[in-house]
Order: sequence, then structure tokens, then C-alpha cells
Amino acid sequence: MAKKIEIEKVVKVDYNGKKPPYSEQIEDIILGQILIDSEAINEVINMLKKEVFYVPNNQIIFEAIFELAKSNQPVDLITVSERLEAKEQLELVGGISHITELTLKVSSSANIESHAKILIQKYIQREIIKASSLICEKAFDSTAEISELTDYAESQIMSITEQNVQRRTYKDIKSVSELLYEKLLERRGKGVEVGISSGYPELDFLTSGWQKGHMIVIAARPAMGKTAFVLSMVRNIAIKQNKPIAMFSLEMSCEQLATRLFVGEARIPQGVLQKGDLDDNDVDRLTTALEKIAKAPIWLDDTPALSIYDFKSKCRKLKEKEDIQCVIVDYLQLMTAKGSFSREQEVSSISRQIKEIAMELQIPIIALAQLNRGLENRQGAEKEPRLADLRESGSIEQDADMVMFLNRRTVSLKVDTIEDENGVPKDIRKEAHVFVSKNRHGSQGKVELVFEGNFMSFENLQEDELQKRLKARERRNTQTEEYQPSTLGFSDDKTDANDIFNQLAQNQFDHLDE
Repeated sequence: MAKKIEIEKVVKVDYNGKKPPYSEQIEDIILGQILIDSEAINEVINMLKKEVFYVPNNQIIFEAIFELAKSNQPVDLITVSERLEAKEQLELVGGISHITELTLKVSSSANIESHAKILIQKYIQREIIKASSLICEKAFDSTAEISELTDYAESQIMSITEQNVQRRTYKDIKSVSELLYEKLLERRGKGVEVGISSGYPELDFLTSGWQKGHMIVIAARPAMGKTAFVLSMVRNIAIKQNKPIAMFSLEMSCEQLATRLFVGEARIPQGVLQKGDLDDNDVDRLTTALEKIAKAPIWLDDTPALSIYDFKSKCRKLKEKEDIQCVIVDYLQLMTAKGSFSREQEVSSISRQIKEIAMELQIPIIALAQLNRGLENRQGAEKEPRLADLRESGSIEQDADMVMFLNRRTVSLKVDTIEDENGVPKDIRKEAHVFVSKNRHGSQGKVELVFEGNFMSFENLQEDELQKRLKARERRNTQTEEYQPSTLGFSDDKTDANDIFNQLAQNQFDHLDE
């Protein structure tokens, strides 16, 4: 930190003889609007800070205004003047006559938010110029490592980018309710709204698919098949549904990921591909797989030790240029965040920012995560993963909309067979379970899948068994809900909105009891 301060003192911002981006007129107007309308500060207090003002006197005046507002004191010409006088700054800014002059430049506080946005834009322009000067100064240092230089440049620009993200404003319940009501009417008779299908109907039944803005955590111990599971979903989403998807892998190269995709799609064992021992049928299947994979909207990134700032930047670009609908990260704890954090604080920061970028871009982000070793010391059914097993940070559970655990008993118990309830040996080598242990917007439960180790792929149960289980889940829902999910309880066009919301709320409580 000391080094950074020293650089900022040495480097003088060079505007190349041009006027720096600022507007003294807009600055004066905003200060005047705040001084004549005590409520105006509430419109912009979360948008502005003193550094946004370029004129030094205006910085001092706004700082006094900000201090008054934060301490819940009235803001007007008299209180601001007294505050400045108490700090021995009133004469420095031109005295009471200058403060009065600011109020005479405006007649109302109309459009103050629009004025503030103009001010912020000019502030960001100045910050970009300043950052460029700092980066140039550091680039001339012959002792600087290139990795240090690029990290510094990235952090400077990213800090400005994050300042430019528009804050979400509050909304009144009336407008939200009316929009929701219209949405529910449009959905009438169309069944439950689902997000992006995982390709596993029983899992989709619990989750309603991957929803926009959601952070989904899929956690497991090593060797459970986390990467194979999400790559199976990549094929389901991009190849079968033609939805653009991006995968960031911090463990495997793009070529290794592509090999896994070929293995799963062509149904050729990975060992056969690696050895090159392909017969004519294998070549035909490989050619067919290539045609499907090459056309699929899949983007892969294998940057090692990917920083959360770089991740967010890449996600924004992919959303803008390719309109990606889903992102997968493999895996969360391998990402890095700049700053002097403890490891737990670093993971917490990464987790929080993944959720933020999911909401900003309105896409689901699936983050893989490691579990700690504690569960390996448990026995039998106790080896099933729990939320407390999430490694290095409890904030992962807090930030995630859904937390799922992938478990294969043949790996956790280190056996190939177990006895069923009748004492009959059962082969569990292909058995896999997904535990939905947290679901902020729906049901929890356990889903059984089939792991095809030769093809590194997770697949659904046989169709008849899958349909039987889906019907059983539907029956349980029907028994506990007072309305049919497919119609959301509508009986006629005059259904009261309050009745709909009450039914939806009751449904959520029923889910929690399952």
C-alpha cells in the first residue's frame, strides 16, 4: 500500500495541454440543488463522493454536506455554513457569500440524479487518465516484473470499471406486484416456469432449471466426478439445447476439456482416444461428434489462477459479444482475489463477487467447490456431504442460491457393492447421487444418476425408472399443495391477485416441509 501511495504522489496527471474532463457549472448546480432542497441529498448520496467533484472548494463543501447527511442532520445553507465554519473551512471556500451564490444558481432540485450521472462520467474519465499515467510510470520501471505490471494495470482499470457499474435502485411493491401479476397471467396454463434445463429431468423437477441471476454451487470431494458432471451439462445445454455457455477451468486445459466432450458425445472410452487405437466405427462416431461439438456455442477458458476481476471482465465480454446464457467455473477455491486477505476472506470475496456478476448479467453461474476432509473421517451414511463440509468459507453457502453435493458411494465408501435392505449385494460402481441441500427458491432432495466411467459422463436412469420417480414426485406435490402447479390455481380470469400470491407463498412453505 505504501508503494502505491508513493507512486501516486510522484506521478503527475498529464492532460497533454487539454482541459481535464469536468464541469464546474454542473458541480455548482448540484451543490445548489442540495442546499435549497433538504431531500435532494437522499437522491444522490449513494452516487456521489467528494472525489467526483473536481473543483477543490466544491470537494470541501460536499464533504460537509455528506457529513451532515450521514449523521442525520438537516442539510441547508445555514447548517452547511456552520459545519464549514466549525472545521475552519468556510473562508477557504469563499465564505457565506459563495455558499449563498450557489443557491441562487438553481430554482429547484429537478433532474439532480441526471446531473449526478454527468458528474460521475467526467470523474471516471479523469480516473482513466490518472490510471493510464500510473501504469505508464510503472511500465518505465525496468525492475518491474511483467506479471506484476499486468496485474497492476488490470487492478487499476478494474477498480474504475467496478465504480461504473450502475447501482440497482429500489422499487415499490405496487409496480413489482403488478409486473409479477401480468407475468403470472401470461404463464397461465403453460406449466411451471423453468430456467435452463440441466438435461436431468428429476433434478430440473427440484430446481426448475438454472435461473437467471442465480449462483449454483456444486461441491464434492476429489475423484467424485465434478468436472465430468458439469461437462455432461455443457453437452446437454449447448449441443442439445443450443444455448451459449462458457466454462472456465483452472485445473484442465482446453484440449483436455474438449477430449472429455468428445469422449462423452462419441461414446468412445477415453483410453482408446489417448492410445489412438481407433477402428472405423470409432472414426465415424468421432466425426459425428466433431460435427455436433464444432457447431455448439461453447467457449472454454483455461487461465490458471484466474483472478475474480479477470473472470468478471471476461464474463461481461462474453455476454456482450456472444450472449452467453450460463457460466461454469471449475473450481471456485482455485480463483484469486487481489488484496491482503486471509484465505477465508479471499474465498468470501470471490464467492460474493460471483453472485454479483450473476445478478448483473442475469445469467446462472455454476461454481464447483471442494469439500474439506472432515467427511472422510465419518462412517457409513455419515459420509454423505453436508453444508458444513464446504471448504474454507461459510460465505459460499450464504451467497449461493443453490448448494448441491455430488456423491458416489463407490468412491466415498471405497467398495464396489453394498447390501440392500433385503441383504442382497448391489453393484454401486455406476451409482451417483446429487443432493440438493440448499434451494433458496424451491425444493430440496436427492436425485440418482448413472455414472458411465468409460465415457466420463453422468446420465439419467433408464426411461421407465425415471418416469416412475417423476410421477412419484408429482404425486407427493399434489398431496401437499392446494392447487395444481400446471395452472397456478387459476379458476377464472377474475382471480384475485391476493389469492395467487397466498397460494404461491403456501407452496413455498410446503416445499420447506418436504
